[in-house]
Amino acid sequence: MIMLQLTANTGPEECCLGVRKALVRLTEEAQKERVRIEVLEQVPSAIGGNLRSVLVALEGAQARALAAQWCGTLQWVIASPYRPAHKRKNWFIGAEVYEDEVADALGQVLRDQDLCFETLRASGPGGQHINKTDSAVRLTHLPTGLSVKVQTERSQHANKRLARALLSHKLAEKASAAERNARQQRWSQHHGVERGNASRVFRGEGFVDVGGDLR
Repeated sequence: MIMLQLTANTGPEECCLGVRKALVRLTEEAQKERVRIEVLEQVPSAIGGNLRSVLVALEGAQARALAAQWCGTLQWVIASPYRPAHKRKNWFIGAEVYEDEVADALGQVLRDQDLCFETLRASGPGGQHINKTDSAVRLTHLPTGLSVKVQTERSQHANKRLARALLSHKLAEKASAAERNARQQRWSQHHGVERGNASRVFRGEGFVDVGGDLR
């Protein structure tokens, strides 16, 4: 399993809209490549539907290749849909790839004796059957007290597997907090520093891919 995180970092609401559109585009590409995609976690922004960040799991023969196409800085070229008089037309979001083995190496190897699984009834949207079975899973890492909840699948076994992957990711994030903070500080100036380093560039309302490093 490969995890891919799309994030607006400290960018404005236009970047959060970019994350939302990038997720749609990524989903379309995953379906085309027969890669299974599951949203593990998402953080909404101030405007409904927009996302400050989203973490997805990718599985399939082409998962690694697909993730590699997204990794790095993504540039979206469009006039601001929220501030018509704004002169800026370039918006940047980040995409970072995590693999199970990498997450374990950065965080802690997940030993069974350190994990506590709880099953509970799924809640929220998800179809007419989501509240009828105890398929949701909460996984707690006992040494740190860190816990995650997963209910994207109707199978308890599948949710346990995704929960384990998500917990590995969370532990990796915790272990690299200092590095992440430094990266976020750099991102606060991304429009001046990262502008020439885009791995992929998208243009317009339709989020059309026009290649990379548009100068």
